[in-house]
Amino acid sequence: MAKKQKKPAPADKKEVKQIRIRLFDDRVLVKLVEVENKTPGGIIIPDTVRKDSKEGRVVAVGEGKRNEDGRYIPMRVAVGDRVKFGGYVDSEDKMRIDGEEYLLINESNIVAVLK
Repeated sequence: MAKKQKKPAPADKKEVKQIRIRLFDDRVLVKLVEVENKTPGGIIIPDTVRKDSKEGRVVAVGEGKRNEDGRYIPMRVAVGDRVKFGGYVDSEDKMRIDGEEYLLINESNIVAVLK
């Protein structure tokens, strides 16, 4: 009988590195993803015009916020999700772990999960 072969994980999912960190409440640790510097029409966007990356891959999530009864409200994002987020990102929200830069944001700052 032939062994069933595992499907290879999508390249995007392989990017997620295991990090030993415990986040509180609705905090989300995101690894920033480079955004394409060319439009679909082929126009190259110079760095002086391009905005900072507001897209990333979720690396770790907290347990969620507590409601008035003390129960956790489940998180809507999971490790491995590619997310788009908005709002002002303070330098205090950035952190380095094992030489790589990550961003610590609240789940409420995430505006979309990209499929």
